[in-house]
Amino acid sequence: MKDTALTEIHKALGAKMVPFAGYNMPVSYEGVNIEHETVRNGVGVFDVSHMGEFLIEGTKALDLIQRVTSNDASKLTIGKAQYGYMPNETGGIVDDLIVYRIKEETYLMVVNASNIDKDWRHISKYNEEIGADMRDLSENFSLLAIQGPKAVEAMQSLTSIDLSAIKFYHFEVADFADIEHVVISATGYTGSGGFEIYCKNSEVEQIWNKVFEAGADFGIKPIGLAARDTLRLEMGYCLYGNDINDETSPFEAGLGWVTKFNKDFVNCEALENEKNRTPERKLIAFKLTERGIPRHDYDIVDGQGKKIGIVTSGTMSPSLGVGIGLGYVPKVFSEIGSTIHVQIRKNAVPATVIKLPFYKSS
Repeated sequence: MKDTALTEIHKALGAKMVPFAGYNMPVSYEGVNIEHETVRNGVGVFDVSHMGEFLIEGTKALDLIQRVTSNDASKLTIGKAQYGYMPNETGGIVDDLIVYRIKEETYLMVVNASNIDKDWRHISKYNEEIGADMRDLSENFSLLAIQGPKAVEAMQSLTSIDLSAIKFYHFEVADFADIEHVVISATGYTGSGGFEIYCKNSEVEQIWNKVFEAGADFGIKPIGLAARDTLRLEMGYCLYGNDINDETSPFEAGLGWVTKFNKDFVNCEALENEKNRTPERKLIAFKLTERGIPRHDYDIVDGQGKKIGIVTSGTMSPSLGVGIGLGYVPKVFSEIGSTIHVQIRKNAVPATVIKLPFYKSS
């Protein structure tokens, strides 16, 4: 089990630690509901240093990224980031990821912690013929997510740049907490604003301490992975391993918007054919209309109790006070307003298919 550079700090703060994607990670400090509300209404800090970072450089860097990712990275300008996924050769998804254009011929790919080795092998396989310079920075870099509506105001004193000017899916390389050349990125996973800090492991403790000093008057708190999951689910963001995986069709998962066919990429011909067919099933969002908590892998059933799908992500929404979830069902059940049922122990609890996100900030 690997530790992040901040593991001992989390333990000292009384965090409940759990194994996650090969790392010893803080799942909660005070409790998921309190931490969730802290991020929705104030500012909280996640240590997400388990995430993977690959540096792709040189004259062939863009060629490699275009080959292995679904989105069109030629649209990226310096200081901009892009969400996408890596298709595999059989119609599924290797991983979803964010690509940052750092310099003219320098890109950063940020991948999920559980997929670092698999992703590296996949990209390397295609790089054999392309020849870009690749470096795996994952072991040496840390990542803090400072999230919430008060994040910008609370952190402004730590940098010389205007944090409020960083638009969604943009970033700056700048000074932060007396450290030079930190990546400050507005690519949050919570839907409540804020930004992420990429830095070296040797720098992260200083940054963590200064972040908590600067945020003290704003009620800043450390936040665990349990609240990160409830926050992302309220926005309807996919989680790799739950809602998408090696067998998932990107079109069934609603990822057609980041699938661009103006370039040659892995399995693009088969995916273009699939795009032109009606998907057999779709990833839907649903809200329970009676009491209950939908959980990962619970059956979704029709009005007669026949299984029609499974819950891929589910929870009791701290912001809304109702059970919410995502799951795959046949297309006929996927229309907004449709009624489905979730099998929770002996009860088939009714739910309504809704349009995302579940949570909308006022």
